[in-house]
Amino acid sequence: MYYLGYAERVKIGTTREPRARLRAIRHDELLAFEPGDRTVERSRHRLFAHLREGGEWFTSAPELLAHIGALPGSADPWGSYARWVSSAHRERL
Repeated sequence: MYYLGYAERVKIGTTREPRARLRAIRHDELLAFEPGDRTVERSRHRLFAHLREGGEWFTSAPELLAHIGALPGSADPWGSYARWVSSAHRERL
């Protein structure tokens, strides 16, 4: 899952190919990655439903930003992503 910031909004989405997906979405910054699939994504959408602006976009409110900031690796999203991918690869071997 990913969290993107753009103009006082946050997009909560999921993809198997984040680099390609993020190239296709207008955004100011990648805020964080969170391990999870569509089930976790739907859970986050429900958790922050009161902030929904439309689709997968949510108002950039303090509670949402606090959630994002508390995610492991939020200070270095791409570094965290690389570690998760590496770990998943090792588990498959």
